[in-house]
Amino acid sequence: MTSKPLPRPSRSSAAIRHWLQRNLFNGWFNSLLTIGLLILIGWTATNLIRWATTQAQWIVITTNLRLILVGRYPVDQLWRVWTVLAIVLGLIGFWVSKGRGQKAKDRKIEEQERAGAEEQGSQEDFDIASPSSPVFLLSRLHPITLLPLAFLLILWLLGGGLGLPRVGTNLWGGLLLTLVVAIISTVLAFPLGVLLALGRQSSLPVVQGFSTLYIELMRGLPLIGILFMAQMMLPLVLPGQPNIDRVVRAIAGLVLFNAAYLAESVRGGLQSIPRGQTEAARALGFNLPLTLYLIILPQALRIAIPAIVGQFISLFKDTSLLALFALLELTGIARSILAQPQFLGRYAEVYLFVGLLYWAFCYTLSMLSRRLESSGGSNHSRHTTR
Repeated sequence: MTSKPLPRPSRSSAAIRHWLQRNLFNGWFNSLLTIGLLILIGWTATNLIRWATTQAQWIVITTNLRLILVGRYPVDQLWRVWTVLAIVLGLIGFWVSKGRGQKAKDRKIEEQERAGAEEQGSQEDFDIASPSSPVFLLSRLHPITLLPLAFLLILWLLGGGLGLPRVGTNLWGGLLLTLVVAIISTVLAFPLGVLLALGRQSSLPVVQGFSTLYIELMRGLPLIGILFMAQMMLPLVLPGQPNIDRVVRAIAGLVLFNAAYLAESVRGGLQSIPRGQTEAARALGFNLPLTLYLIILPQALRIAIPAIVGQFISLFKDTSLLALFALLELTGIARSILAQPQFLGRYAEVYLFVGLLYWAFCYTLSMLSRRLESSGGSNHSRHTTR
């Protein structure tokens, strides 16, 4: 009788062993350090799981889940919040499908170019949909063009008016208020930051001086001070001393502060673009706005994507400071839950759940940043090759 030969290890397992030996067990010190860290991680994970399953009282989360998510938003009007969520998810899905479709189309065009079948490919693309059909119009629509309409629709749904009952911002709270403040502040701070970056690069002394003064002034002040001035002093400096909503004041403070940091991130991207590209655009007859819009800004923003998204993540976490001004966003709603008599002292459960919410959204933004970097880099390399 002959014994069967033992199966040879797969390439994947061999590669894993090689990676472990090279990175974690490549010496006696690194081996001891790896084993010690694994023991520490295992001990921490075991204790955390034991606490979460036997000692933690998660009833504080289940009882106040609606309060954490939407604050004191009226129960009979929660369908508006779900509609807003559906609109946001629809925009994200449309953007993802649009990106995948564009990648598939670009890959097909590259294959046709290598095969020398450009005319056949263009005829096939023309036959996909007629220019008058809704499918053709939807395929040519960019997700960014839908943002202004979606933004106005979301504000109308949440705030009411024009046929819907009004829901004051004093009833907004929790994750809903955090997301609304963060998104609106991001949308308003980004174009202001781009304008400030362009102004600091301007050759006009007045524009450059004003932009530089604003950026350095805002970067030299703490955010809590700017939020305090926005809450207390903004109604005093405006004509007529209008009764401005507290949420609007908070958004104004976040926009003014983050625009300065975004301007520096964009300016770093602008400085990395060779001056020869601007000179070449002028030689081709492009004026300054077209040069900025078509040539300079797309490259500068692509280079500055990590810094810009990092600032957006910082802005999202900075909304927790609004709890100091009696705005019940995530941190403020957590403090109000801990003030309930039946849940006194449940700090670990409440703040752990709130921290997980912050982490989930920040990690999503990080993934979006990596996706934008990869798609931007592939598009740049493809256009450069062509």
